[in-house]
Amino acid sequence: MKIIFSLLFLFQMMTINAQNFYALKAETIDGKPFSFEQLKGKKVMIVNTASKCGYTPQYSDLEKLYEAYKDSNFVIIGFPANDFLKQEPGTNEEIKSFCTLNYGVTFPMMAKIHVKGKNIHPVYQWLTQKDKNGVLDSKIKWNFQKYIIDENGNLLNVFYSKTKPFDKSILKLL
Repeated sequence: MKIIFSLLFLFQMMTINAQNFYALKAETIDGKPFSFEQLKGKKVMIVNTASKCGYTPQYSDLEKLYEAYKDSNFVIIGFPANDFLKQEPGTNEEIKSFCTLNYGVTFPMMAKIHVKGKNIHPVYQWLTQKDKNGVLDSKIKWNFQKYIIDENGNLLNVFYSKTKPFDKSILKLL
């Protein structure tokens, strides 16, 4: 019994120290404010993207995944970043055009940000720092790294670039 109470206390402390996913904010690729509060009750995949990367064709499967699950309270949010070999050099307008024309992207895309380094965006601070997300520390290794958040705003897992959007390890979380 003592062990159960200790574990409950530890879990509560981790939750208290973690920051709330729904308190996060970003800017859409069109320059409009985006509050993560509107994501309550949805499973979310957050992906850092780039237009000139070997993984760029994943946009196609990301869009298919979004179309397949969007009516089941699931959303994908793309965050363009130019942090790896300058593989996302375009402006927000150019990125939006590229994604729409080449891959038919309809899932929400945010304004270009930094996903690592001294100017890391608060969303990526939350995703990569256990003291903020309450679950795990991770590093952004490359473009098209995927984070899954459950419908209660809890980080579930991170999947590196090589893991394709329709991988069974991702699908079982949706």
